[in-house]
Amino acid sequence: MRLENKVAVITGAGMGMGREASLVFAAEGARIIACDINEAAMNETVSLIEKAGGEAISVLCDVSKEKDVKNALALGVEKFGKLDILYANAGSLQKKIDRSVIDTTEESWDLIQAINLKGAFFLTKHGIPVLRENGGGSIILIGSISALAGFELAQDSYTCAKGALIALNKSLAVQFGPDNIRSNIIHPGMIDTPLQAPYLNNDDKQSIAGCIPIRRIGVARDIVNAALFFASDESSFCNGSELVVDGGFYVT
Repeated sequence: MRLENKVAVITGAGMGMGREASLVFAAEGARIIACDINEAAMNETVSLIEKAGGEAISVLCDVSKEKDVKNALALGVEKFGKLDILYANAGSLQKKIDRSVIDTTEESWDLIQAINLKGAFFLTKHGIPVLRENGGGSIILIGSISALAGFELAQDSYTCAKGALIALNKSLAVQFGPDNIRSNIIHPGMIDTPLQAPYLNNDDKQSIAGCIPIRRIGVARDIVNAALFFASDESSFCNGSELVVDGGFYVT
């Protein structure tokens, strides 16, 4: 019950790391506002939480649209009375259209930026005032190892969006730390989730695992364990931190 009496809004809650976070946070005592653009997946997440004895609501939400995010937060506050945790998990990885700057169209660039960067902007813009009213809270941003290291197989819009989240994290930490609002960012390495599934076969997984010092690809729970720490009061002196969770890939 590390999150007892806390309310968490989690974007991209329908599958992968977002679903895992929703289930784990609920099991630790949090009430969950599950947001996703995939209504069926989001509702399934809420159903799993309720079957396990937790409490959650689902809100259909396209994080690239400010009105959707604002509405999701308003419905969550109406239901649970407050917010304690803003978890900006929603992301989009579209390698077929997001490539090198010389190969990416303006429309594709803007689409990736809207989901991966503007989504966090809208969540914090409308969520932070509610955290202030509560007397504080925790913001968790999901970055990427792609923001820290260059790759020959470029995804330049995604990389830039995740890099911008690093700067946003620092700014939020300085601006709102005096309000007892902490902001921290997690950089996942290669994680086996539905987001990555279209690009990974078994041979790819084995090859990638061989490049990671602990010799395995990560799973959603690896990231969620880090997020649970940042969401809980155990990390009350962590603000503006970056945590790389990649099995040691970045240091090789």
